[in-house]
Amino acid sequence: MRKAHEIPAPGAGNGSLTYQNGFANEFGTEVLEGALPRGRNSPQRCPYGLYAEQFSGTAFTAPRQSNRRSWLYRIRPAAVHGEFRRRDDGYLTSRFDAVDPSPNQLRWSPIPIPTEPTDFVEGLRTAAGNGSPEQQTGCAIHWYVANRSMSGRFFYSADGELLIVPQLGRLRLATELGIVEIEPQQIAVIPRGLRFRVELLDAQARGYICENFGAPFRLPDLGPIGSNGLANPRDFETPVAWYEDQAGDFELVAKFMGHLWSARIDHSPLDVVAWHGNHAPYRYDLRRFNTIGSISYDHPDPSIFLVLQSLSDTPGVDSIDFVIFPPRWLVAQDTFRPPWFHRNVASEFMGLITGVYDAKADGFSPGGASLHNCMSGHGPDAATFEKASRADVSQPQHIIDTMAFMFETRTVIRPTRFALESPQLQRDYAQCWRDLRSHFTPGRK
Repeated sequence: MRKAHEIPAPGAGNGSLTYQNGFANEFGTEVLEGALPRGRNSPQRCPYGLYAEQFSGTAFTAPRQSNRRSWLYRIRPAAVHGEFRRRDDGYLTSRFDAVDPSPNQLRWSPIPIPTEPTDFVEGLRTAAGNGSPEQQTGCAIHWYVANRSMSGRFFYSADGELLIVPQLGRLRLATELGIVEIEPQQIAVIPRGLRFRVELLDAQARGYICENFGAPFRLPDLGPIGSNGLANPRDFETPVAWYEDQAGDFELVAKFMGHLWSARIDHSPLDVVAWHGNHAPYRYDLRRFNTIGSISYDHPDPSIFLVLQSLSDTPGVDSIDFVIFPPRWLVAQDTFRPPWFHRNVASEFMGLITGVYDAKADGFSPGGASLHNCMSGHGPDAATFEKASRADVSQPQHIIDTMAFMFETRTVIRPTRFALESPQLQRDYAQCWRDLRSHFTPGRK
Protein backbone atom coordinates (compact mmCIF):
# COMPACT_ATOMS: atom_id res chain seq x y z
CA MET A 1 0.00 0.00 0.00
CA ARG A 2 1.48 3.34 -1.05
CA LYS A 3 1.44 6.05 1.62
CA ALA A 4 1.19 9.73 0.81
CA HIS A 5 4.71 10.50 2.04
CA GLU A 6 6.20 7.83 -0.28
CA ILE A 7 5.18 9.66 -3.44
CA PRO A 8 8.38 11.06 -5.00
CA ALA A 9 8.88 14.78 -5.47
CA PRO A 10 8.66 16.43 -8.92
CA GLY A 11 11.62 15.53 -11.08
CA ALA A 12 12.17 12.13 -9.50
CA GLY A 13 11.72 10.40 -12.85
CA ASN A 14 9.74 7.61 -14.45
CA GLY A 15 10.90 4.57 -12.52
CA SER A 16 9.74 5.44 -8.98
CA LEU A 17 5.96 5.42 -9.51
CA THR A 18 3.63 2.44 -9.23
CA TYR A 19 0.98 1.62 -11.85
CA GLN A 20 -1.85 -0.85 -12.26
CA ASN A 21 -1.85 -2.80 -15.53
CA GLY A 22 -4.71 -3.31 -17.97
CA PHE A 23 -6.96 -1.23 -20.21
CA ALA A 24 -10.16 0.09 -18.53
CA ASN A 25 -9.95 -2.58 -15.86
CA GLU A 26 -11.93 -2.46 -12.62
CA PHE A 27 -9.27 -1.10 -10.28
CA GLY A 28 -9.32 -0.42 -6.57
CA THR A 29 -6.59 1.60 -4.84
CA GLU A 30 -6.21 3.42 -1.52
CA VAL A 31 -3.46 5.44 0.13
CA LEU A 32 -4.76 4.81 3.67
CA GLU A 33 -5.71 1.27 4.61
CA GLY A 34 -9.47 0.90 4.80
CA ALA A 35 -10.23 4.15 2.97
CA LEU A 36 -12.20 2.20 0.36
CA PRO A 37 -15.63 1.31 1.79
CA ARG A 38 -16.25 -2.42 1.76
CA GLY A 39 -19.39 -3.80 0.13
CA ARG A 40 -20.94 -0.46 -0.85
CA ASN A 41 -20.17 2.75 -2.74
CA SER A 42 -21.84 5.42 -0.62
CA PRO A 43 -22.02 4.54 3.08
CA GLN A 44 -23.69 6.88 5.53
CA ARG A 45 -20.27 7.81 6.88
CA CYS A 46 -17.14 7.13 4.82
CA PRO A 47 -13.90 5.99 6.49
CA TYR A 48 -11.56 8.77 7.68
CA GLY A 49 -14.35 11.35 7.30
CA LEU A 50 -14.04 11.34 3.51
CA TYR A 51 -16.72 12.28 0.97
CA ALA A 52 -17.96 9.77 -1.62
CA GLU A 53 -18.29 11.09 -5.16
CA GLN A 54 -19.04 9.29 -8.43
CA PHE A 55 -17.02 10.34 -11.51
CA SER A 56 -18.91 9.26 -14.66
CA GLY A 57 -17.46 9.14 -18.17
CA THR A 58 -20.54 7.68 -19.88
CA ALA A 59 -24.28 7.80 -19.36
CA PHE A 60 -25.48 5.82 -16.34
CA THR A 61 -27.43 3.53 -18.68
CA ALA A 62 -24.60 2.79 -21.12
CA PRO A 63 -24.12 -0.97 -21.72
CA ARG A 64 -21.91 -2.63 -19.15
CA GLN A 65 -19.11 -3.34 -21.65
CA SER A 66 -18.81 0.37 -22.54
CA ASN A 67 -19.78 1.97 -19.21
CA ARG A 68 -17.04 4.08 -17.60
CA ARG A 69 -17.28 5.31 -14.02
CA SER A 70 -15.24 5.46 -10.83
CA TRP A 71 -16.08 6.11 -7.19
CA LEU A 72 -13.84 8.64 -5.46
CA TYR A 73 -13.28 9.07 -1.70
CA ARG A 74 -11.93 12.54 -1.15
CA ILE A 75 -11.22 15.16 1.48
CA ARG A 76 -13.60 17.73 -0.06
CA PRO A 77 -16.18 17.30 -2.84
CA ALA A 78 -15.39 18.68 -6.30
CA ALA A 79 -18.26 21.17 -5.82
CA VAL A 80 -16.19 23.23 -3.37
CA HIS A 81 -14.70 26.18 -5.27
CA GLY A 82 -15.47 29.80 -6.12
CA GLU A 83 -17.56 31.14 -9.00
CA PHE A 84 -16.26 30.52 -12.51
CA ARG A 85 -15.64 33.57 -14.65
CA ARG A 86 -14.55 33.79 -18.27
CA ARG A 87 -10.85 34.32 -18.83
CA ASP A 88 -8.77 34.92 -21.94
CA ASP A 89 -8.86 31.88 -24.25
CA GLY A 90 -5.43 32.63 -25.69
CA TYR A 91 -4.92 30.46 -28.78
CA LEU A 92 -7.37 27.81 -27.60
CA THR A 93 -10.72 27.23 -29.33
CA SER A 94 -13.34 24.61 -30.11
CA ARG A 95 -14.98 26.66 -32.88
CA PHE A 96 -13.82 25.67 -36.33
CA ASP A 97 -15.90 27.92 -38.59
CA ALA A 98 -13.72 31.06 -38.43
CA VAL A 99 -12.08 30.26 -41.78
CA ASP A 100 -13.14 28.07 -44.67
CA PRO A 101 -11.17 24.83 -45.03
CA SER A 102 -9.56 24.14 -48.40
CA PRO A 103 -8.62 20.94 -50.24
CA ASN A 104 -4.96 22.02 -50.25
CA GLN A 105 -2.37 19.81 -48.58
CA LEU A 106 -0.94 21.60 -45.52
CA ARG A 107 2.21 21.14 -43.48
CA TRP A 108 3.76 22.97 -40.51
CA SER A 109 7.24 23.20 -39.05
CA PRO A 110 7.54 22.72 -35.26
CA ILE A 111 5.98 25.42 -33.07
CA PRO A 112 8.85 27.21 -31.26
CA ILE A 113 9.20 27.12 -27.48
CA PRO A 114 8.17 30.52 -26.03
CA THR A 115 10.86 32.81 -24.65
CA GLU A 116 8.60 34.13 -21.86
CA PRO A 117 7.59 31.87 -18.92
CA THR A 118 4.76 29.64 -20.19
CA ASP A 119 3.04 26.72 -18.49
CA PHE A 120 0.95 23.95 -20.06
CA VAL A 121 -2.34 25.88 -20.05
CA GLU A 122 -0.76 29.07 -21.36
CA GLY A 123 1.04 27.09 -24.08
CA LEU A 124 -2.02 25.46 -25.67
CA ARG A 125 -2.53 26.37 -29.35
CA THR A 126 -5.43 24.91 -31.33
CA ALA A 127 -4.34 23.73 -34.78
CA ALA A 128 -7.56 22.26 -36.17
CA GLY A 129 -10.68 20.28 -35.37
CA ASN A 130 -14.24 19.37 -36.25
CA GLY A 131 -17.59 18.81 -34.60
CA SER A 132 -18.30 20.49 -31.28
CA PRO A 133 -18.23 19.73 -27.57
CA GLU A 134 -21.85 20.84 -27.39
CA GLN A 135 -22.89 17.97 -29.67
CA GLN A 136 -20.31 15.62 -28.10
CA THR A 137 -18.89 14.67 -31.47
CA GLY A 138 -15.60 15.34 -33.24
CA CYS A 139 -12.34 16.59 -31.80
CA ALA A 140 -9.96 19.50 -31.34
CA ILE A 141 -6.27 19.08 -32.20
CA HIS A 142 -3.85 21.21 -30.20
CA TRP A 143 -0.15 21.82 -29.94
CA TYR A 144 1.30 22.49 -26.51
CA VAL A 145 4.57 24.27 -25.69
CA ALA A 146 5.84 25.03 -22.18
CA ASN A 147 8.97 26.01 -20.30
CA ARG A 148 7.71 25.91 -16.71
CA SER A 149 5.50 23.79 -14.49
CA MET A 150 1.98 24.78 -13.50
CA SER A 151 2.17 26.46 -10.10
CA GLY A 152 -0.92 27.23 -8.03
CA ARG A 153 -3.10 26.27 -11.01
CA PHE A 154 -5.17 23.21 -11.91
CA PHE A 155 -6.93 22.43 -15.19
CA TYR A 156 -9.68 20.25 -16.59
CA SER A 157 -11.60 19.97 -19.84
CA ALA A 158 -15.36 19.44 -19.66
CA ASP A 159 -15.36 19.28 -23.47
CA GLY A 160 -13.49 16.04 -24.03
CA GLU A 161 -10.85 13.56 -22.92
CA LEU A 162 -7.27 14.56 -23.67
CA LEU A 163 -4.91 12.26 -25.58
CA ILE A 164 -1.46 13.77 -24.89
CA VAL A 165 1.44 12.92 -27.23
CA PRO A 166 4.78 14.36 -26.04
CA GLN A 167 7.42 15.18 -28.66
CA LEU A 168 9.95 17.07 -26.53
CA GLY A 169 10.45 16.83 -22.78
CA ARG A 170 9.01 14.64 -20.04
CA LEU A 171 5.77 15.50 -18.24
CA ARG A 172 4.47 14.68 -14.80
CA LEU A 173 0.67 14.69 -14.72
CA ALA A 174 -0.55 15.01 -11.16
CA THR A 175 -4.24 14.08 -11.31
CA GLU A 176 -7.07 13.48 -8.87
CA LEU A 177 -6.63 9.73 -9.32
CA GLY A 178 -2.84 9.51 -9.18
CA ILE A 179 0.37 10.54 -10.89
CA VAL A 180 1.30 9.68 -14.48
CA GLU A 181 4.72 10.39 -15.94
CA ILE A 182 5.29 10.30 -19.69
CA GLU A 183 8.15 10.94 -22.08
CA PRO A 184 8.35 11.15 -25.88
CA GLN A 185 7.12 7.87 -27.43
CA GLN A 186 4.69 7.44 -24.55
CA ILE A 187 1.12 8.79 -24.47
CA ALA A 188 -1.35 9.59 -21.72
CA VAL A 189 -5.13 9.89 -21.74
CA ILE A 190 -6.82 12.19 -19.21
CA PRO A 191 -10.59 11.55 -18.89
CA ARG A 192 -13.05 14.36 -19.59
CA GLY A 193 -13.47 16.50 -16.48
CA LEU A 194 -10.56 15.09 -14.47
CA ARG A 195 -8.57 17.81 -12.71
CA PHE A 196 -4.80 17.79 -13.03
CA ARG A 197 -1.57 19.77 -12.89
CA VAL A 198 1.28 19.48 -15.42
CA GLU A 199 4.83 19.56 -14.10
CA LEU A 200 7.84 19.65 -16.42
CA LEU A 201 10.59 17.13 -15.72
CA ASP A 202 12.83 18.84 -18.29
CA ALA A 203 13.46 22.49 -19.12
CA GLN A 204 11.15 22.55 -22.14
CA ALA A 205 8.16 20.60 -23.40
CA ARG A 206 6.31 20.35 -26.70
CA GLY A 207 3.77 17.95 -28.10
CA TYR A 208 0.32 17.29 -29.51
CA ILE A 209 -3.14 16.78 -28.00
CA CYS A 210 -6.27 15.24 -29.46
CA GLU A 211 -9.24 16.44 -27.43
CA ASN A 212 -11.92 13.83 -28.06
CA PHE A 213 -15.45 15.26 -27.80
CA GLY A 214 -17.12 11.90 -28.49
CA ALA A 215 -17.14 8.39 -27.03
CA PRO A 216 -14.12 7.56 -24.85
CA PHE A 217 -11.17 5.94 -26.58
CA ARG A 218 -11.11 2.16 -26.54
CA LEU A 219 -9.00 -0.64 -27.94
CA PRO A 220 -10.05 -1.81 -31.41
CA ASP A 221 -11.39 -5.29 -32.08
CA LEU A 222 -8.77 -7.48 -33.76
CA GLY A 223 -10.99 -9.46 -36.15
CA PRO A 224 -8.95 -11.87 -38.34
CA ILE A 225 -5.76 -10.89 -36.49
CA GLY A 226 -7.04 -12.97 -33.58
CA SER A 227 -6.68 -12.47 -29.85
CA ASN A 228 -3.22 -10.85 -29.73
CA GLY A 229 -1.36 -8.02 -31.42
CA LEU A 230 -1.37 -4.27 -31.94
CA ALA A 231 -1.64 -2.49 -28.55
CA ASN A 232 -1.92 -5.20 -25.90
CA PRO A 233 -4.23 -4.41 -22.93
CA ARG A 234 -1.64 -5.43 -20.33
CA ASP A 235 0.71 -2.64 -21.48
CA PHE A 236 -1.66 0.16 -20.47
CA GLU A 237 -0.86 1.59 -17.04
CA THR A 238 -3.18 3.37 -14.60
CA PRO A 239 -1.82 5.15 -11.51
CA VAL A 240 -2.42 4.17 -7.90
CA ALA A 241 -4.20 6.52 -5.51
CA TRP A 242 -2.35 9.60 -4.29
CA TYR A 243 -3.52 12.81 -2.66
CA GLU A 244 -2.60 16.33 -1.56
CA ASP A 245 -4.13 17.81 1.61
CA GLN A 246 -3.02 21.34 0.93
CA ALA A 247 -4.68 24.70 1.62
CA GLY A 248 -3.87 27.88 -0.30
CA ASP A 249 -5.01 30.40 -2.88
CA PHE A 250 -5.21 28.39 -6.09
CA GLU A 251 -6.78 28.79 -9.53
CA LEU A 252 -9.00 26.17 -11.15
CA VAL A 253 -9.15 26.57 -14.94
CA ALA A 254 -11.96 24.84 -16.83
CA LYS A 255 -12.38 24.42 -20.57
CA PHE A 256 -16.14 24.49 -21.13
CA MET A 257 -17.88 24.81 -24.50
CA GLY A 258 -14.63 25.84 -26.14
CA HIS A 259 -13.82 28.66 -23.72
CA LEU A 260 -11.62 28.95 -20.65
CA TRP A 261 -13.14 29.74 -17.26
CA SER A 262 -11.36 30.50 -14.01
CA ALA A 263 -12.40 29.99 -10.38
CA ARG A 264 -10.60 30.50 -7.10
CA ILE A 265 -10.18 27.41 -4.95
CA ASP A 266 -8.76 27.40 -1.42
CA HIS A 267 -7.37 23.87 -1.49
CA SER A 268 -5.75 21.43 -3.89
CA PRO A 269 -8.46 19.51 -5.77
CA LEU A 270 -6.06 16.55 -5.97
CA ASP A 271 -7.37 15.21 -2.66
CA VAL A 272 -8.71 11.75 -3.55
CA VAL A 273 -7.46 9.33 -0.89
CA ALA A 274 -8.99 6.20 -2.47
CA TRP A 275 -10.94 5.23 -5.57
CA HIS A 276 -12.29 2.25 -7.43
CA GLY A 277 -13.72 1.79 -10.92
CA ASN A 278 -12.70 1.73 -14.57
CA HIS A 279 -12.65 5.46 -15.42
CA ALA A 280 -9.18 6.84 -14.78
CA PRO A 281 -6.13 8.29 -16.51
CA TYR A 282 -3.70 5.91 -18.18
CA ARG A 283 -0.47 5.83 -20.12
CA TYR A 284 0.91 3.62 -22.89
CA ASP A 285 4.39 3.19 -24.33
CA LEU A 286 4.16 3.29 -28.13
CA ARG A 287 7.36 1.25 -28.36
CA ARG A 288 5.40 -1.76 -27.08
CA PHE A 289 3.04 -1.74 -30.06
CA ASN A 290 3.02 -5.18 -31.71
CA THR A 291 3.24 -4.23 -35.39
CA ILE A 292 1.44 -6.38 -37.94
CA GLY A 293 2.47 -6.40 -41.61
CA SER A 294 2.62 -8.32 -44.88
CA ILE A 295 5.08 -11.21 -45.21
CA SER A 296 4.38 -11.82 -48.90
CA TYR A 297 3.51 -8.83 -51.09
CA ASP A 298 1.67 -5.49 -51.14
CA HIS A 299 1.34 -2.80 -48.49
CA PRO A 300 -1.56 -3.42 -46.03
CA ASP A 301 -3.96 -0.62 -45.16
CA PRO A 302 -2.80 1.67 -42.32
CA SER A 303 -5.64 0.40 -40.11
CA ILE A 304 -3.18 -2.30 -38.98
CA PHE A 305 -1.40 0.48 -37.05
CA LEU A 306 -4.49 1.44 -35.00
CA VAL A 307 -3.79 2.01 -31.28
CA LEU A 308 -7.04 3.57 -30.01
CA GLN A 309 -10.43 4.39 -31.51
CA SER A 310 -13.44 6.50 -30.60
CA LEU A 311 -16.55 4.84 -31.97
CA SER A 312 -19.17 6.74 -33.95
CA ASP A 313 -22.85 5.94 -34.48
CA THR A 314 -21.97 4.22 -37.80
CA PRO A 315 -20.77 0.61 -37.41
CA GLY A 316 -17.28 0.16 -38.84
CA VAL A 317 -16.61 3.91 -39.07
CA ASP A 318 -14.79 5.55 -36.17
CA SER A 319 -15.15 9.13 -35.06
CA ILE A 320 -11.40 9.27 -34.32
CA ASP A 321 -8.57 6.82 -34.98
CA PHE A 322 -5.19 7.16 -33.30
CA VAL A 323 -2.67 5.45 -35.56
CA ILE A 324 1.12 5.18 -35.24
CA PHE A 325 3.94 4.31 -37.64
CA PRO A 326 6.62 2.76 -35.41
CA PRO A 327 9.92 1.03 -36.17
CA ARG A 328 9.26 -2.16 -38.15
CA TRP A 329 10.54 -4.64 -40.69
CA LEU A 330 9.39 -4.41 -44.33
CA VAL A 331 9.73 -7.70 -46.20
CA ALA A 332 7.09 -7.54 -48.96
CA GLN A 333 8.64 -8.56 -52.29
CA ASP A 334 7.99 -6.90 -55.66
CA THR A 335 6.24 -4.17 -53.67
CA PHE A 336 6.54 -0.39 -53.35
CA ARG A 337 7.27 -0.35 -49.63
CA PRO A 338 6.61 3.25 -48.48
CA PRO A 339 2.98 4.36 -48.03
CA TRP A 340 1.35 4.49 -51.41
CA PHE A 341 -0.30 7.48 -53.09
CA HIS A 342 -3.89 7.73 -52.00
CA ARG A 343 -7.02 9.78 -51.55
CA ASN A 344 -9.09 9.03 -48.50
CA VAL A 345 -12.71 9.61 -47.48
CA ALA A 346 -11.32 10.26 -43.99
CA SER A 347 -9.16 13.25 -43.04
CA GLU A 348 -5.66 12.88 -41.63
CA PHE A 349 -3.67 15.07 -39.23
CA MET A 350 -0.16 13.65 -38.86
CA GLY A 351 2.68 14.45 -36.47
CA LEU A 352 6.24 13.22 -36.07
CA ILE A 353 7.63 12.42 -32.62
CA THR A 354 11.14 11.35 -33.55
CA GLY A 355 13.31 10.39 -36.50
CA VAL A 356 12.24 10.43 -40.14
CA TYR A 357 8.87 9.49 -41.66
CA ASP A 358 9.48 6.97 -44.43
CA ALA A 359 7.15 8.69 -46.94
CA LYS A 360 8.80 12.12 -46.65
CA ALA A 361 12.57 12.50 -47.00
CA ASP A 362 12.68 16.22 -46.23
CA GLY A 363 10.61 18.97 -44.63
CA PHE A 364 8.69 16.88 -42.11
CA SER A 365 10.50 17.44 -38.81
CA PRO A 366 9.83 16.11 -35.30
CA GLY A 367 7.30 18.47 -33.76
CA GLY A 368 5.87 19.35 -37.17
CA ALA A 369 2.49 18.35 -38.58
CA SER A 370 0.61 17.84 -41.82
CA LEU A 371 -3.07 17.90 -42.74
CA HIS A 372 -4.55 16.03 -45.69
CA ASN A 373 -8.30 16.46 -45.78
CA CYS A 374 -10.98 14.35 -47.42
CA MET A 375 -10.01 13.36 -50.99
CA SER A 376 -6.86 15.50 -51.05
CA GLY A 377 -4.26 13.46 -52.92
CA HIS A 378 -1.02 12.77 -51.06
CA GLY A 379 1.75 10.25 -50.68
CA PRO A 380 5.54 9.98 -50.84
CA ASP A 381 7.52 12.94 -52.13
CA ALA A 382 9.40 12.75 -55.42
CA ALA A 383 12.75 11.80 -53.88
CA THR A 384 11.22 9.00 -51.80
CA PHE A 385 9.28 7.66 -54.80
CA GLU A 386 12.34 7.53 -57.04
CA LYS A 387 14.47 5.85 -54.39
CA ALA A 388 11.83 3.28 -53.40
CA SER A 389 11.00 2.45 -57.03
CA ARG A 390 14.59 1.36 -57.60
CA ALA A 391 15.35 -0.22 -54.24
CA ASP A 392 16.35 -3.87 -53.89
CA VAL A 393 13.25 -5.47 -52.37
CA SER A 394 14.65 -8.99 -52.37
CA GLN A 395 16.00 -8.27 -48.87
CA PRO A 396 14.18 -7.22 -45.68
CA GLN A 397 14.30 -3.53 -44.79
CA HIS A 398 14.47 -2.47 -41.14
CA ILE A 399 13.00 0.97 -40.40
CA ILE A 400 14.38 1.93 -37.00
CA ASP A 401 14.67 5.70 -36.50
CA THR A 402 11.03 6.78 -36.60
CA MET A 403 7.82 7.28 -34.65
CA ALA A 404 5.02 9.09 -36.46
CA PHE A 405 1.33 9.20 -35.62
CA MET A 406 -1.98 10.22 -37.14
CA PHE A 407 -5.28 11.54 -35.80
CA GLU A 408 -7.74 10.34 -38.46
CA THR A 409 -11.37 11.46 -38.44
CA ARG A 410 -14.45 10.66 -40.49
CA THR A 411 -15.26 14.35 -41.03
CA VAL A 412 -13.20 17.20 -42.46
CA ILE A 413 -10.57 18.61 -40.11
CA ARG A 414 -10.83 22.40 -40.20
CA PRO A 415 -7.61 24.34 -39.51
CA THR A 416 -7.85 27.37 -37.25
CA ARG A 417 -6.96 30.92 -38.19
CA PHE A 418 -3.96 30.63 -35.87
CA ALA A 419 -2.65 27.61 -37.78
CA LEU A 420 -3.22 29.14 -41.23
CA GLU A 421 -1.58 32.43 -40.29
CA SER A 422 1.29 30.81 -38.37
CA PRO A 423 4.80 31.45 -39.73
CA GLN A 424 5.36 27.72 -39.27
CA LEU A 425 2.95 26.94 -42.15
CA GLN A 426 5.05 25.65 -45.05
CA ARG A 427 3.48 27.49 -47.95
CA ASP A 428 5.57 25.58 -50.49
CA TYR A 429 4.63 22.13 -49.15
CA ALA A 430 2.93 20.98 -52.38
CA GLN A 431 6.23 21.47 -54.21
CA CYS A 432 7.44 18.15 -52.79
CA TRP A 433 5.39 16.45 -55.54
CA ARG A 434 6.42 18.85 -58.31
CA ASP A 435 9.19 16.59 -59.67
CA LEU A 436 6.99 13.50 -60.00
CA ARG A 437 7.33 13.13 -63.75
CA SER A 438 5.60 10.80 -66.20
CA HIS A 439 7.16 7.36 -66.65
CA PHE A 440 4.49 6.26 -69.14
CA THR A 441 5.88 4.15 -72.01
CA PRO A 442 2.97 2.93 -74.16
CA GLY A 443 5.28 1.10 -76.56
CA ARG A 444 7.01 -0.96 -73.86
CA LYS A 445 5.39 -3.03 -71.10
